[in-house]
Amino acid sequence: MPPAVTATLADDTPGYDGNVPPPATVDVHAHALSPRLVELTASHRETANPHNEHLMRTRYKAAFDSLDARLETMDRQGIDMQVVSHMPNFAYWAERDLAEQIVEAANTHIADLCARQPQRLVGLCLVALQFPDLAARQLEAAMAPMGMKGAEIATRVNDMELDDERLEPFWSAAEQLGALIFMHPAGSTLGQRLARYYLSNVIGNPLDTTIALSHLIFGGVLERHPRLKLCAAHGGGYLPSYIPRSDHGYEVRPEAQLIPRPPSYYLRRVFVDTLVFKPENVAHIVRELGASQLVLGTDYPFDMGEDRPLEVLAAVGGLSADDRERIKSRNALRLLGMADD
Repeated sequence: MPPAVTATLADDTPGYDGNVPPPATVDVHAHALSPRLVELTASHRETANPHNEHLMRTRYKAAFDSLDARLETMDRQGIDMQVVSHMPNFAYWAERDLAEQIVEAANTHIADLCARQPQRLVGLCLVALQFPDLAARQLEAAMAPMGMKGAEIATRVNDMELDDERLEPFWSAAEQLGALIFMHPAGSTLGQRLARYYLSNVIGNPLDTTIALSHLIFGGVLERHPRLKLCAAHGGGYLPSYIPRSDHGYEVRPEAQLIPRPPSYYLRRVFVDTLVFKPENVAHIVRELGASQLVLGTDYPFDMGEDRPLEVLAAVGGLSADDRERIKSRNALRLLGMADD
């Protein structure tokens, strides 16, 4: 396999001025919303949550519609650069022709948004992962002429878990292109058990991430693709907090022994964001994965996000100044292809 492609952000990001100092703070978890995608997916819209509908008409509307509002929030949060991905609506149910229209709507919207502020915004594309060969081509197309830095994907693709062999063309392309793959759940797959109390998001999102990471690890995807740049939202779900159980299962269960190394080895190659709300939780992830694997994440503009990411990081005890700088920007810049370290 040829070496992964690497380039500076200035090399392949339209309008980016490489003479400007690199951003000191990078938010890897921020969203946009394409009105055209909303139209194309309206037939499969889930039952509306009344409070979310209210937020979409009020707080979220300005955040999505106004670039000034986005930049004002970034300035208030102390964020120099956002890595923008679409609000999770992957539409993996769509047939091929519609899927191509949905991906084009999302990617054009994000590319146009980033082109308006290339020093502050870089984008991640959507891909039609239900058609893995097409998804690989869409990723390449988005990263070259459109200047995207990778793709946002869900934690499952219809009936396929992420270790399904049918997805190998996409993983191979992502690794070869040096793409950042940002994995974000689109609600929980546990259905009615999490229907009340907003549990589908509150515990469902991190739980789905935990399941997806476990498939990627035990299924050998991270073994087969050692240069894959994978970042998991919401602190990597619950897996960093209970990885010893996965290691124990690997030791005692033959079903779990399809990989040559314990699961914790692979988890420590995954990047996760800091969206775990408390300094103590960030500190725990640092102990489990290392400071080299964390990036800032706010989940802009959602209410389940973090509005004070730098305050949370500043309150984490025991971090060196170098580790703080890694988490604030350098790890993200490495994922984006803007820095080697």
